[in-house]
Amino acid sequence: MTQPDTRRHEASAPKRHLRFAHVAIVGKYQAPGSGKVVETLAEFLHDEGCDVSLERDTALNTGLLQYPALDVPAMGRSIDLALVLGGDGTMLGIGRQLARYGVPLVGINQGRLGFITDIPLGAYQDNLRAILRGEFEEDPRSLLAASVWRDGRCVFEATALNDVVVNRAGVASMIELRVEVDGHFVANQRADGLIIATSTGSTAYALSAGGPLLHPSVGGWIMVPIAPHTLSNRPIVLPSHCEVAVEIVSGKDASANFDMQSLTSLLHGDRIVVRRSEHTLRLLHPLGWSYFDTLRKKLHWNEGA
Repeated sequence: MTQPDTRRHEASAPKRHLRFAHVAIVGKYQAPGSGKVVETLAEFLHDEGCDVSLERDTALNTGLLQYPALDVPAMGRSIDLALVLGGDGTMLGIGRQLARYGVPLVGINQGRLGFITDIPLGAYQDNLRAILRGEFEEDPRSLLAASVWRDGRCVFEATALNDVVVNRAGVASMIELRVEVDGHFVANQRADGLIIATSTGSTAYALSAGGPLLHPSVGGWIMVPIAPHTLSNRPIVLPSHCEVAVEIVSGKDASANFDMQSLTSLLHGDRIVVRRSEHTLRLLHPLGWSYFDTLRKKLHWNEGA
């Protein structure tokens, strides 16, 4: 009979003055070979002296049941650090949930772009070893709190790290949106939609729609129309203390997306209200990390120079 793996109970691995003693791994378990990568990371953390847990779905889908499996509330109560293996989508999903607990997150890039999962998988050991001992750059990121109101009643709520997008479905016609900022009428816009993005989301859909890049240290949002009927409708940068309200005036099959992961269908007269969340995501990067290095690498600046 196979004996259970009890490595997490062993005292052989010294703590080595760790800043983060209990680490949970969140894995992109859908990717081929992810189970082996998660197992390798867990073994590395154990050898460094960490208590290791796995996010519940990561544990169940990789079959690595020798480590404690924790849901998000349990992670929020007990871990010191979340190690996110995957791409930016994986980080968005878990980051929104853990932000309320103040748990810091480190991203190891197993995806494609990796704007916020920035440590290359092939170079994680030295970077992680230093971070575990307190050598890191902390990068706080603001989140959006959004709600959908219908007939004076809140019918949907969500949190977004990247953006809130109000847009039309696959029909050919535009939608018309009434936009207010802090209760002041801005404009009625006819367009394919409207993006309200954080600085983190400025490198996502908003960038594709012609919006500006917004440095993470800038306290603000960007509001970007999608294919506006009037070309003078341009992206605008707003202070992060503003409340933005978008009302559906006309058009078919309008919907709201929150980080492209939550979706609700909208009716004429519905209002989408977006304000700054009370929670902040704590991202950790290796010492020497630079936002501009990330932009240069991910956006392929200076290629051919």
